[in-house]
Amino acid sequence: MKSFSHAIVVGGSSGIGAELVRQLARGGAKVAAIARRRDRLESLKSELGSNVLIYEHDVTHYDEVPALFQQVTKELGGLDLIIYAAGVMPQVGPEEFDFEKDRQMIEVNVLGMIAWLNQAAVRFSNTRSGSIVGIGSLAGERGRCAQPVYNTSKAAVATYMEALRNRLARFGVAIVTIKPGPTATEMTAHMHSRMMDPAAVAMKVLEKADQTGEHYVKFVHKVMFAVVRNVPSFIFRRTNI
Repeated sequence: MKSFSHAIVVGGSSGIGAELVRQLARGGAKVAAIARRRDRLESLKSELGSNVLIYEHDVTHYDEVPALFQQVTKELGGLDLIIYAAGVMPQVGPEEFDFEKDRQMIEVNVLGMIAWLNQAAVRFSNTRSGSIVGIGSLAGERGRCAQPVYNTSKAAVATYMEALRNRLARFGVAIVTIKPGPTATEMTAHMHSRMMDPAAVAMKVLEKADQTGEHYVKFVHKVMFAVVRNVPSFIFRRTNI
């Protein structure tokens, strides 16, 4: 696993994002934790000390991103890793179609990601170095009925990250997509399936953070979804995967 010295974690106040901040800071990196909830950020800084810089920011305030990105990289003293871990998944009933919930998922999971990672793409294409990591999901593999727009948002993450890989490979920039399964966070607290440990997911993210490509957290998921992606729609429609 590569050792990183200056990192940004967008969505760094809870769940996988907070675990990434912890593991990076404890490994000696200087980390900028960016999130909406200042109390959570201050708690992380209190826990981890001077290696953590905190920035209160709502990722849907897209116009703030270019100036904030420049401020953060200057105050960090450099940048060799950025991870977009922000995401929302409001509960959606089996017969519910709620545009406000749908819009929130697209704004946070997709547009916020693009606003931040576009900035990193420009910087790293100029420096000819660095790693850009997007947290995707198994949910983006197919259009499952339980969460149509969350699935859509994570499929968009995968496609955007693939496009960045195709653009930036010639510059030596690592573009990494991580696809966890359901993970024990506040976002999934209402779910009753078996959950992955966010600390274990964060460890896998950092293990793969300099390895360009798509990575599943568990090998069994890689095998399972190689099959699932090729199940004909008329059959997939009848499954409860």
